[in-house]
Parts: sequence; structure tokens; C-alpha cells
Amino acid sequence: MAKKKFLSLIIVPHTKGTTKTITLSRRTSRLIFSVIIGFGVILAGFLVDYFSMNVTRARYRQLQSENQEQKKVIASYENSIRQLMAKIQAFESYARKLNVMAGLRSPEALKEVGVGSGEETNGFQVANPNWSADSSSSALSLSQIHLKAEQLEQNFGTLLSFFEQQRARLAQTPTIWPTVGFITSGFGWRIDPFTGKQTFHKGIDIATNLGNPVVATADGVVIETKNDRIGGKTIQISHGGGLSTLFYHLDKILVRPGQKVKRGDIIGLVGKTGKALGPHLHYEVQINGKSVNPLQYILEEE
Repeated sequence: MAKKKFLSLIIVPHTKGTTKTITLSRRTSRLIFSVIIGFGVILAGFLVDYFSMNVTRARYRQLQSENQEQKKVIASYENSIRQLMAKIQAFESYARKLNVMAGLRSPEALKEVGVGSGEETNGFQVANPNWSADSSSSALSLSQIHLKAEQLEQNFGTLLSFFEQQRARLAQTPTIWPTVGFITSGFGWRIDPFTGKQTFHKGIDIATNLGNPVVATADGVVIETKNDRIGGKTIQISHGGGLSTLFYHLDKILVRPGQKVKRGDIIGLVGKTGKALGPHLHYEVQINGKSVNPLQYILEEE
């Protein structure tokens, strides 16, 4: 019968004392070593997993930070796109006014004009009024915005060439505000403040301070000054080609019939003469005696 092999573990204390001996069988020793090795493997795996999770968490936090930064960049990008689209819409509105003015003289000069998909008006193309700066930023790609900008550039180039040839005509077109103030009644149908009935308002009413200067909105000749019960003190200026402007409810008239005036010349002072509830200027633009909306000619910002 073979003798069993044993493993002895001797414990020697640092201080004086008896030495202890622990005797283990080979089988028990292997079992203990296996347990220690297994525990070590598990501990090592746990540590590897722990440090791996730390790296993953750090990467996740980094990705979260990068995601937040990207969201800010995207939000800034979308805001820039909206601002760009709003500017393009403003340019299109400006181009429409110029197109209307150019069409009064020579629509043929604008046959080559491109202002987007647009619609046809008097033989030339104008910007599409259905296109809005409120559209989703994803609705128009950068390439589409670039294309629209190129079309506007072409439109303005054509108009510039046209107006350079028609400088005299432009000088006789009422493109500025007749006085400083704010519009209280626009062109079109409204309820008359005196009768309470619906009537057609042939011009725009600009409320402002009594005595504020009123200026000629284009070069022309004063053809009439008068003072009547309805319009009060009134000035009418002819600009040629059937185009004329009228100024009502003045406090003072500073020009005389037959006098030539330039755009920006002071022709009178704001008043409340005639049928007026308070100091304001009633301003009209007429073509061959027919009233049209003055706002389609004014190029100045309010």
C-alpha cells in the first residue's frame, strides 16, 4: 500500500513563540491551489471587466459631450439656413418691386430674368410668392438655396442694366417715403371712420407729428395745389408717362403750380386739414388717373 504524500506548511512567528506546522494532503493542497488559482482568474476577469467598463463609460461620456456639441452646431447651422432663406425672401420681394417698376417701361427688357419658378406678370417673370422663409430648413437644400441666389443675381444683373439705361425714368418713379411715420390705413377696401361704411381707400395714411416735412417722392412738376373740404390742402405732382402723386391734409403748401421738384425736396408740412381725424398724410400714386398701391413702388425700408 503506497504511502500518502503530504505537504507541510510551517508557520514561524516573528516574535518568540512556538512554531506551528500545518500538514495537508496532496489532494487537499491541489484543491486549495485550484481554488486560489480559480479565485485569481475570477478576480483578474473582474478587474479586466471593471477597467473595460471604465473605459467604455469614459468613451460614452465623451460621445455624449460630442453629441451635445454636434446638436449645438446643427442648431446653429439650421438657424443660419433660416436666416439665409429669410434674406433671400427679402431680396425676392425687393426684386419683385424692381420688376414691377421695370415692367412699367419695358417688359421686353426682362424676358431673360430668372427669379425662381415664379409666375408670369405682364410678360416677365417674378419671384414665387408661395415660397416662404418659414419653410422647414430641410425643405430646401444648400444646392437649391445656391441656385435661387444665382437666379436672384441674374435678375438683379438684368435689372441693373435696364435701370442704367432708364435712369431718367427711375428718377421720375416715386420710390421713397413721403414723410416719416407709420401706416394707419392701407390701400384697398376699409371701413370709413366717418361713415362706418365700407369704402375703397385709394392711398395710404401715414400718421406722424403735426408740421413734419412732406417730400416729393420722385422728380416731377407740380400741376395743382388746392384746398377743399375733403382733402384739405392738397398737392398733385406729375412725373411723366401718366404717373402722378397726390398729398392730402397738409398744414402748409410750400410749392406752386408749374414748379419743378426733385426727389426729396420738401413740398409741404403734415397737417389735419379737410376730412381728417388727426395729423396725418394721405398719399396716393396714380397711373393715368387710376390709383395704385403706393407700397409697390417704395424701395426704402420703413
